Amino acid sequence: MITILTTLDSLKNHRHAQQGTIGFVPTMGALHAGHARLMHQAKHDCDHVIASIFVNPKQFGANEDLEKYPRTFEEDCALLDECRVDAVFAPTIEAFYPEGFATEVRTLGLDHVLCGAHRAGHFTGVTTVVARLFAYVRPDRAYFGEKDFQQLSIIRRMNEDFPLAGAIIGVPTMREADGLAMSSRNRYLSEAQRATAAIIPRILRTITQTATPSTLDAMLAQARITLEEAGFVLDYLEVRDADTLSMSTDVSHARIFIAARLGTTRLIDNMPFVQ
Repeated sequence: MITILTTLDSLKNHRHAQQGTIGFVPTMGALHAGHARLMHQAKHDCDHVIASIFVNPKQFGANEDLEKYPRTFEEDCALLDECRVDAVFAPTIEAFYPEGFATEVRTLGLDHVLCGAHRAGHFTGVTTVVARLFAYVRPDRAYFGEKDFQQLSIIRRMNEDFPLAGAIIGVPTMREADGLAMSSRNRYLSEAQRATAAIIPRILRTITQTATPSTLDAMLAQARITLEEAGFVLDYLEVRDADTLSMSTDVSHARIFIAARLGTTRLIDNMPFVQ
């Protein structure tokens, strides 16, 4: 049976009681098969696995979905049990950010492009919560999905500068049968929107498998038209260097990134170019 920890002291005490390597998987809950892949990878690599479930208010902006973000704690714990996770840290906001908490962690440079350009303060909220979690868990390995590739890049950079975790492990995106990247927010989509959403991975796959430096701009332009005609409102569809996240046309070392709204639901995805 999974151990449920609700205070920072209980998390610290649990961590110190463990012998061997610690894998850590931070989440906001509403878990799905993509999260299960992270847990299984951590269990394969490490002696013990700790997960966290915390809907972090600091990474939600004004008019975003903090209040309606799905909270499915009992179902989440059942999935964690199936994955043989040892413990889950699930604090209240007050327990995690006590009165007087006054520190922010920001990774400069990587946080102002892509989602950072459209969600002011989002990545400061992410790095602040992850740094605080790392400080208590001190994991040997921490696991993040590549669906949030910008987040993964930022956390890697943060951990290089403040090495609170032994290693940051990126795990490939888990996809539905039609290619849509698994996301807790997919449950917001209506049946019709869910069918339309599958256009995203089809377009990304076509571009990453067939584009060349000379055809890339035209393919991106046509893809934007196709997406907008299907009802998406684009935040961005861009090709960027896989390490620096700078704009790039070098498809040998790049990924394509998208963020688009379908109705009120914001979907993100990315793929590497096929060599």
